Amino acid sequence: MVTKGISKVVLTFVSLMVLLACRNASADFTFSVPTNVGAPVNTASYDRGPSISADGLELYLHSLRGGGVGGSDLWMATRAGRDDPWTEPINLGARVNSWAGDYEPSISADGLELYFCSRRSGGYGQDDIWVTTRATISDLWGDAVNAGPALNSSENDWDPSISADGRSLYFSSTRPGGLGATDLWVSKRANKGEPWGEPVNLGPRVNSGTSDLWPSISTDNLWLFFGSDRRSDGPPDLWVTRRATINDDWSEPTNLGPVINTRYGECSPEISSDDLTLYFADFRPMIRPGGYGDTDLWQASLVPIVDWNGDGKVDHVELSRMIERWGTDDPSSDIGPTPMGDGIVNIHDLRVLAQHLTKNVFDPTLVAHWTLDGTEGQIARDTAGEHGGIVMGNAVWQSDAGKIGGALVFDGIDDFVAIDLTLGPKDGPFSILAWIKGGSPGQVVASQADTRIGRLNHPGCSWLGIDPILGILTTDLAGTEFVLPEIAVVITDGQWHHVGLIWDESANTSRLYVDGVEVAVHAQPVQPTAQGGLQIGVGRNLGPGTYWTGLIDDVRIYSRAVRP
Repeated sequence: MVTKGISKVVLTFVSLMVLLACRNASADFTFSVPTNVGAPVNTASYDRGPSISADGLELYLHSLRGGGVGGSDLWMATRAGRDDPWTEPINLGARVNSWAGDYEPSISADGLELYFCSRRSGGYGQDDIWVTTRATISDLWGDAVNAGPALNSSENDWDPSISADGRSLYFSSTRPGGLGATDLWVSKRANKGEPWGEPVNLGPRVNSGTSDLWPSISTDNLWLFFGSDRRSDGPPDLWVTRRATINDDWSEPTNLGPVINTRYGECSPEISSDDLTLYFADFRPMIRPGGYGDTDLWQASLVPIVDWNGDGKVDHVELSRMIERWGTDDPSSDIGPTPMGDGIVNIHDLRVLAQHLTKNVFDPTLVAHWTLDGTEGQIARDTAGEHGGIVMGNAVWQSDAGKIGGALVFDGIDDFVAIDLTLGPKDGPFSILAWIKGGSPGQVVASQADTRIGRLNHPGCSWLGIDPILGILTTDLAGTEFVLPEIAVVITDGQWHHVGLIWDESANTSRLYVDGVEVAVHAQPVQPTAQGGLQIGVGRNLGPGTYWTGLIDDVRIYSRAVRP
């Protein structure tokens, strides 16, 4: 809890601060649980390619619904206000749509240009980029025309995304000079009405050796959302890359994580002009509750990450961290204006944090949370999801002996908790956090089980354990043991300790923490996805000497790299 004294000091502190010049956005954010855009926008057919106007009152999409000109046509739904429901979409008509199929629209910020792709005749290649214009937003769209030979090639040119200033057009293409099957490119022009320049490939940091598609550029030109099947073991996911200024290089792309992505594939991201909502399409909408057809449109709110240390609340820890980073460009503390920040930790960020102070926080990246506050029975309930664990052996519930409420006591012989949840470094960032008390060298807090599929053995991993010689925190992340940590903190002293393993997939880096202090960091290549279920209180192969002796409490799994 934040005391009145602390609050007074903070208010005095910020009132004396001189606001520095605004820098570029770099905030860390996550997403709310996606919701279906709903009927009448979605149908039992195929609805994709959302593009929303700058005022948020027009939603363009392509659809196979009945009543169109060709196969896939462009449609537009409207609403009176941002909080009002969408109307029945109307077809943009024969001046825009064709018999050949038209898809992936992108509306300009002024609402007067609409780019899309089509395989109609009169183009330069297979699929080309086309554009239709109107004099005012009250007028009808004019005859669509080909966007010209600079944008279009003899190959496929797809998925246009026009920047808010109208001077950059991002798109995907199979043209020569790329790095994979389909690459992301950008073409620029001096001003609206001027011809488009020669497209430039976004390069190897953004493009992969497979297919990269569906770009969506943010209003400030600093965030680029897109889809990619760079994960060789599945359909496309949605990703984002960012840059500090429009003159800087794009960063290594980050996967949007399991809140947005499913194993069935997502496509066609579209970030709203206020950066508050991400629209996208889902290849298997029935996987998410509320789906309508073969492909639906969904939306998710972008929200800043305010629970930095992963303890489920916002308090003096986050407040102190923000004060320490005041005036810097630290992305974890740059949370205001919501959701993408302004590139500097200042009064805007404090205002956002103040809305959450002393409150429990709902975090969509919290994949699982075992409070271990039970009093009896063999089920360890997951309060954040559906990964309840089975208590094996003779582990004893202690309702008042935990660090936070109750805890489980393990006897070091045959006690552990078996959970139907798998983790894998290749699947994206994650964090494992737990409170522990007791333990002996060689024992394990949390692991992933060894498995056998067919004739193949798949080794698991002891995510968090105690070194068998020194009695310090260690891990054998995907079979690779940590080097000895620079800070050797003994955690078998009979006191409560908060331990954590943080896997930052984007940086191929794993980190160990004890009581909020980083004790080890290890850079390593991405490892294969693990197969076995999670185990609390024993090593990956249930080996003798790996069973935990003592208490374990409040185990949390996040689908992000938590910052203890």
